[in-house]
Amino acid sequence: MSNEADAIIVGAGLAGLVATAELVDAGKKVIVLDQEPEASFGGQAFWSFGGLFFVNSPEQRRLGIHDSYELALQDWFGSAGFDREEDHWPRKWAEAYVAFAAGEKYSWLREQGLRLFPIVQWAERGGYLANGHGNSVPRFHVTWGTGPGVLEPFIRRVREGEKRGLVSLRFRHRVTSLRMIGDTVEGVRGEILEPSSVERGIPSSRTVVGDFDLKAQTVIVTSGGIGGNHELVRRNWPERMGPPPKRLISGVPDHVDGHMLEVVANNGGHIINPDRMWHYPEGIHNYAPIWTKHAIRILSGPSPLWLDARGRRLPIPLYPGFDTLGALQHITTQGYDYSWFLLNQRIIEREFALSGSEQNPDLTGRSILKTLSRVLPGAPAPIEAFKQKGADFLVKRTLPELVQAMNELIGEDLIDASELEQEIVARDLQIANPYGKDAQVTAIRGARSFIGDKLIRVAKPHRILDPAAGPLIAVRLSVLTRKTLGGLETDLSGRVLHIDGQPIPGLYAAGEVAGFGGGGVHGYRALEGTFLGGCIFSGRAAGRSSAQVIV
Repeated sequence: MSNEADAIIVGAGLAGLVATAELVDAGKKVIVLDQEPEASFGGQAFWSFGGLFFVNSPEQRRLGIHDSYELALQDWFGSAGFDREEDHWPRKWAEAYVAFAAGEKYSWLREQGLRLFPIVQWAERGGYLANGHGNSVPRFHVTWGTGPGVLEPFIRRVREGEKRGLVSLRFRHRVTSLRMIGDTVEGVRGEILEPSSVERGIPSSRTVVGDFDLKAQTVIVTSGGIGGNHELVRRNWPERMGPPPKRLISGVPDHVDGHMLEVVANNGGHIINPDRMWHYPEGIHNYAPIWTKHAIRILSGPSPLWLDARGRRLPIPLYPGFDTLGALQHITTQGYDYSWFLLNQRIIEREFALSGSEQNPDLTGRSILKTLSRVLPGAPAPIEAFKQKGADFLVKRTLPELVQAMNELIGEDLIDASELEQEIVARDLQIANPYGKDAQVTAIRGARSFIGDKLIRVAKPHRILDPAAGPLIAVRLSVLTRKTLGGLETDLSGRVLHIDGQPIPGLYAAGEVAGFGGGGVHGYRALEGTFLGGCIFSGRAAGRSSAQVIV
């Protein structure tokens, strides 16, 4: 086994696979390293819902959605809120990525066999003014095959490179330092971990059985973020979000530990925007966990009432699916680390979905028949399973019974049943007319003006306390760790920059470790569907750019 190659990729997730595939196309020899066993090949992307951000796609046009580069860029910058000197490269990456999403991204992925679910979803709806946060139109395209479907073309290209003798996949290799000559990176050193037969996502051993020293002209770091390392999440937690939550649950496996950020920083790499993160306030405990504190995110339509720990509705426009970071900030600055969805059976059947490939077997398995069954009466099977087995789900016939169960679950009588009933009755009185003053009800009606929402996503407005729509359901929501929005500062070629702003020769980064491009392409807020796409775009840029300098 050779200790030299043209390029070394650190991390066998989506960004690393894309970079490798591009290097293979250029005829370069690549060593791909990953600390996990081969069962976890593909990294976090495997577990994802497969959402991709496209602008003016054929799917959008078929649904009557009018989108454009200009509108998407306005939405991106309105959400990002770039306001720092170090946002120079993130701004440039944002402009380039939106152009990619509005241009060749669709045809390039389609040529490789990627296909999309025909109904576009509307994530991060915003609810502010036109130049504020949120998507003006639906842009969240679900990959047919979910996360595994996104990985598929790149795994195929990498495996073909392996057959040609251009790719060497080396699992259980944990990089601990960069190999430097002066200021130039010329390889990596690290530890070989003992073999592991654990299944994908299960924590693997960190027992060291050897070491390695590898040399290459370029090193591309694609090692992911920090979501599985709660200590690091809390260390970087911004003051503007209130105190770090005492209780966090994980939307990513344990190996998403931020280790390579420290390794690169120790060799001069510049980390920017570490306080910008993307965690979800709609997390629930997985009743069948795979990794430590395994959590699933609820993807809800706009109808459930979102209540704080004391049973008060969150302020306008913090409705389900409108402003993830705004809702998180409101919850955590109130001194609590949880909130509630309150809904009924009619809403859960139409509006609840779960993030993740394993929670959507119909889409992941590319089953047309099973996918069409979503329009039938009853909640989808994964939702029903959580309703019956999940520790966070409460189902009762009456509101007093439900409130009693909510308080018992928390162990404290924080919610007053009579006050909450008054709040819900006031909301329900707004349903009698096709107009009214409750902003959430107005938002629900507005959502149903989009054919996709009306068909499969948003329930017809009705009284929450209507017995015919029952039983009543409450879901305790916790803070679920997920994405790092900051990271290693990179130029548009993916070259890692030193703190003085100059590229470190031989060192590149892509994917989440680089803030999906530039050290923070999303700024403060994301529009969703942009994380997998950010890995693809930045991985492609780093792979192509590094191939050009290899002699």
